[in-house]
Amino acid sequence: MLAITSYSAALQLHMRPLDNPDDMKALTQAVALLEAPSFTIRVANLVGTPVEWALERLPGSTAEALQKAIRLALNKAVAGALRTMDDTASGAARPKTHTALAAASGALGGFFGLKGTLVELPVTTTIIMRSVADIARSEGFLVGDPLVQADCIQVFALGGRSSDDDAADSAYYAARVGLTELTRETGRILVEGAARHAAGATAQGMQFTPGQVAAWLAQIIEAVAQRFGVKVTEKLALQAAPVLGAVSGAAINTMFISHYQDMARGHFVVRRLEEKYGVDTIREAYTALRKNPPLK
Repeated sequence: MLAITSYSAALQLHMRPLDNPDDMKALTQAVALLEAPSFTIRVANLVGTPVEWALERLPGSTAEALQKAIRLALNKAVAGALRTMDDTASGAARPKTHTALAAASGALGGFFGLKGTLVELPVTTTIIMRSVADIARSEGFLVGDPLVQADCIQVFALGGRSSDDDAADSAYYAARVGLTELTRETGRILVEGAARHAAGATAQGMQFTPGQVAAWLAQIIEAVAQRFGVKVTEKLALQAAPVLGAVSGAAINTMFISHYQDMARGHFVVRRLEEKYGVDTIREAYTALRKNPPLK
């Protein structure tokens, strides 16, 4: 009882501004999602085989084709999902619909082998981006806002905790800091824009030109493609290799989109709370929850 009381007191000290129990619950769930095991670990647990084993069986010529496919997929996803999203829609997100579509895409791609999987990648990525944007909308964000579009793209660089991560650091905030470093100029502009956004201005109201928006998103895509590419390579290797009876493309795609849906849910909850309470306050609260998760 004393330990629980001490924990509660410490938590209140760190999170005094979060006086809304619903916000506390939402942040707690977000931490659990964002710091969960990575896609690599989840897939390895599913197939019971190290992902490295499957990677060794990929043809040597695949890497270059895959990098081109990843950049193409992310660019098509932005054009096909983010720029066509209806901001007037309301209600909860529809992850099951997008999961079913991704599973169907994976099944079709897997049927035609490695080449089919490369063709399937832009379709699957667009479906995932659509689901990420749908989750952003359900958290109250306008997907037509370029700042929100940038956040949607960055979700593809969030991977959860890997087996060799330093337990002292947050995998989520480490990824966000890393992206800011990789896109320093974009990060500076987006931070300035986010500050105005928090003050009530939309990105459209800040008079961003289409050329500026395209350049910023292209730079973010370039940075995200490196991180997204690692997971795509692992997914491709598992679909291409005969792993324990050939786990189907549908099953792997279901896990793939579920991973990014989890990252999107956690990320946009954190972003919503950052706008409400401030970035520093939420980061401190996030850190406290990660180090001392509530007793179940």
